Amino acid sequence: MVEYTDPLCPWAWGSEPVFRRLRAALAGDDRIHWRRVYCILFDHDDDPAPDPAAETAWYARYVEDISAHTHAPRALRLSRVAASSWPASLVAKAAEAQGTEVADRVLRRLRESVFVLGEPADTPESALAAVTGVPGLDADRLAVDAASPEVLARVRADHAEARRPVAEVLSVHGGDSPHPGAAKETPDGQHRYALPTLLVRTAAGHRVVPGWRPYEEYVAAVTELSRRLLPAPTTPRPESPAQPALAPTPLPPAAALTHYRTLTDPERTHLTDATPWPPPGAVRIDTANGPLWLHPDEAAVHPATAPSPPAAPR
Repeated sequence: MVEYTDPLCPWAWGSEPVFRRLRAALAGDDRIHWRRVYCILFDHDDDPAPDPAAETAWYARYVEDISAHTHAPRALRLSRVAASSWPASLVAKAAEAQGTEVADRVLRRLRESVFVLGEPADTPESALAAVTGVPGLDADRLAVDAASPEVLARVRADHAEARRPVAEVLSVHGGDSPHPGAAKETPDGQHRYALPTLLVRTAAGHRVVPGWRPYEEYVAAVTELSRRLLPAPTTPRPESPAQPALAPTPLPPAAALTHYRTLTDPERTHLTDATPWPPPGAVRIDTANGPLWLHPDEAAVHPATAPSPPAAPR
């Protein structure tokens, strides 16, 4: 499973509910390897905006339009358009050395920096600050690794890989999708994957699911390649559109918030059962498009709940 993504991409942020659900459905099967490729949405060689304020206003409207489709939170106020995806991608890639759970939580914080806080993690300092307090994270090691030549080489390899898309995404018909995911042309006339794109590969071949897609399309790609990817359930149950194959068992709200630390409303719909929401102690962070829910332990260390700095003396 190869996930082409970027920590600061609004479509990737909006796809988190189905990606979290798919990862939960596939968890525990050691035949599956999930790899993230950081594509660098905001690159170093992008031309600077002649009017940064106008660009920020335009981009905020662009994110608003996307969130109308995905129902993902968006910041009450966006401070600026990200200058670069490299710092966040280096931090996300470096976190992988500390295990999957830590890496998932680091990436999540980097996404929340722009889509919840409105302050994109686009410098080394802001990217490291955004992940302060992530449980299990060795922050000193992360800072060293993110600045290392080895991690830089890995992200450069991701950047290059993202610009070698499979032929199927060069021309995509997305049906009703507002973001069908056809490959994007790059300034040098080549192409890169649209974000997000999931490439499912086995020895027998591959299937690609680009752009903004429903959960069932990811399930179809996986099951088409391997009907025996997951063990059969102990008690067979009929499949239906409401209960597709590869459906993880919904978690009680408190257990889901303990596991994921933060949940959007679309995520709790995908990942939790019908038990009343919110669970005791959940902390609500209001955004311009619905709340983000924090586990109380996460709220104690999350930048969204950090006290505002004191006003400068007059």
